[in-house]
Amino acid sequence: MAKQSLHWVIAMSSATLVAFAVWLLAGWGGAEVTSVVSLVGSILSVVFAMGCAVRALRHSDGRQRLAWSCLLVGLAGWLVGDLATLYFHLIAGTSAYAATIFGSAYLLLPIGVCTAAVFIPYGGLRSGLRVLLDGIITATSLFVVSWNIVLHNLFDVANPFLASIALAVFAVFADVAMITIAVMLLARARAGLRLSSLLMTAGLVSIAASDTVFLYYSSRGLGPSTFVILGWVVGMYFIGLCGLLSRRKGAARTSATLAPTWMSLWLPYAPVPFAIFIGAREALTGHSPPVLIAGLVLIFAALSRQFLLLADNRRLLVAVEDFALRDQLTGLANRTLFTDRLTHAMALRARNGAAVCVLLADLDDFKLVNDTLGHPVGDDLLCSVGARIHAATRPWDTVARVGGDEFAILVEDGPAIAQQIAERVVRAFEEPFVVAGRTIHMRLSIGVARAASDADVSAEELFKRADLAMYSAKRAHVGTRSFTPDMRLDATELNLPSQQKRTGRQIGVGRIQFLEDLRRAIDEHELGLVHQPKFSLSTGLAVGVEALIRWPHPQFGLLEPADFLPLVREKGLMEAVTDLVLRRAVEDAAGWQAAGVDLPVAINLSAPSLNDEELPARVLSVLAEHGMSPASLAVEITEDVLLASVVRARTVLDRLRESGIRVAIDDFGSGYAAMTYLHELPVDEIKLDRQFIAPILHDERAAVIVRSVIELADSFGLTSVAEGVEDEATADLLRSIGCNLAQGHYFSPPVPAETISLGIGLTAPVGGPARQSAATRPSWA
Repeated sequence: MAKQSLHWVIAMSSATLVAFAVWLLAGWGGAEVTSVVSLVGSILSVVFAMGCAVRALRHSDGRQRLAWSCLLVGLAGWLVGDLATLYFHLIAGTSAYAATIFGSAYLLLPIGVCTAAVFIPYGGLRSGLRVLLDGIITATSLFVVSWNIVLHNLFDVANPFLASIALAVFAVFADVAMITIAVMLLARARAGLRLSSLLMTAGLVSIAASDTVFLYYSSRGLGPSTFVILGWVVGMYFIGLCGLLSRRKGAARTSATLAPTWMSLWLPYAPVPFAIFIGAREALTGHSPPVLIAGLVLIFAALSRQFLLLADNRRLLVAVEDFALRDQLTGLANRTLFTDRLTHAMALRARNGAAVCVLLADLDDFKLVNDTLGHPVGDDLLCSVGARIHAATRPWDTVARVGGDEFAILVEDGPAIAQQIAERVVRAFEEPFVVAGRTIHMRLSIGVARAASDADVSAEELFKRADLAMYSAKRAHVGTRSFTPDMRLDATELNLPSQQKRTGRQIGVGRIQFLEDLRRAIDEHELGLVHQPKFSLSTGLAVGVEALIRWPHPQFGLLEPADFLPLVREKGLMEAVTDLVLRRAVEDAAGWQAAGVDLPVAINLSAPSLNDEELPARVLSVLAEHGMSPASLAVEITEDVLLASVVRARTVLDRLRESGIRVAIDDFGSGYAAMTYLHELPVDEIKLDRQFIAPILHDERAAVIVRSVIELADSFGLTSVAEGVEDEATADLLRSIGCNLAQGHYFSPPVPAETISLGIGLTAPVGGPARQSAATRPSWA
């Protein structure tokens, strides 16, 4: 229903209610006409409430739909009662028995309300049952008290017809239960649902209050007064408004169980002591069937509620225990549970000599996912990773998430089985992950450590060994590696430039100090650059250089990027490092130009930089500051970099190229997005990764790949650059298959900026055969 139509319905129903109230209060047409009008108005109000309930039913789902269905049945019963009353009012001589049978249809409303309370989506199904039992307990207690004070006097003078008495007694009990449940649900309603709950409670209270007054009048042989009828009609009006304003609740919200308040726990029992006292007195002094029946109902409801609370408490204890031992993101075991099971396994090993193995897996470059795609995507990826690791293990192995992107596997079996599981997990990552509509390739490194029957090792030490093996696998870029006694905690294994063996505490202290040294080096511009020239294979002259970062550490000497860039990415320092490299590279190029050497310099860009739309402005500002042309700078993007938005990266690169800066894809073929980036991103050159270049003299497959990429680049009008050329034969072969440029130690190692200024080493080396003959060249070339 559109918003304007909804407002129109509310306005028309409100105006009709006012007109009806004025008619009754004014008594237009005399008593007989007013009586008929009141019955017709009551029927129409029920039809209005039912129509609104049907609308709410159609716009709801799950347990909320069940609740509205129960209420709709109750309203239908009320409609049947009103139609029967109208019929009996117009036709004389109808028996009291028939009137009683049709009048019992009114009781369907409180029964429907009480049943709907079980399905109201303010908590779990148990929560709804608890609310229903609370209402029954309160209603029964109040009924016993009310019977002793006033109700038994009313029924003494009432119609002696037994069915009518039973119907009236049950109606009182049902109305009290209905009001109690409505008030409890109002108190439990969330802030956004308070209005609809308030309207429903107001409607039910109005109907129940009118029923009570009507019961009093009936006990004295009187019919319903004008105010009683208005109370019923107003109650139906409020129920109808509740249906109009009802809105669907999401599955996640409706399934959550709300913690009960202290008031909700003790309030239903507040009238119970009075009911017990009065019930005991009635049992001793006289025979009162309604009180005895109410007492039995009270006992049953109270016991049921206690059993339900005990079950809830047990379920809560299980949930708390599971919460304490499970990782809340992935559902796997957490570090506490893993440590407990590892300790238990080690105790069994000490008793019966069984082998125990620990596998520690760490995702490679997971921080890039968080930095570029956001933490929600990272969380979804971790869930998928956990599920895939768990699927690759045996049902009795323990899989745990022990850190941000670290997972541990406890294998209570021999090393051969543990190695098989590790390899199975690695193979499981060959397929990409699809998260939030994105395809993401992830790799992981696994360390394996075993505790054999004759090994004296603690659970803590075994975990540390798996950790060391994992870092060794990460450094070697292999999937798995088993711990060996000769493993040393070198610089790249722990991001610490040290060849010394360290304890766990020394590792932590050393890593913290190393990080502080790195931050200081960035802040104080202590990081330096060396430059590796790129040579034309056709002319033998240098046509550009690639800037490579180095860190002259005061304690560990000259460190290469692999020694500290992983820590730079992990700690979010890449932007500062990129700005430092940019400024230093442009300064060096300006110095060369002043010395008469005009060579463009290339720098590497990280994924966060490519997603920064302010990058082109900063680059051009640095160039202008040093009086350099944009043509003197090139940027290289690593092919296996993970971009948060290819569209945004293309925008950044387009702006760079439009200004005259060249763009290259570095390490082409080393990652998983080669063709995607070649198609999606604007580039000027392709740099073939050294892993393809090194074996081309003796590996036909590698040579075919290299030649195909070179031909592809040529067809796209791109420059092809070979990395890692280490000998003359490789250079000659590359030249013969059409490669444009090359760099590597055969031509020149990375050199300081001063060497470039002097023009040293800017010509390809001469010596030996300048060309390979057709006879000595590989057949596939």
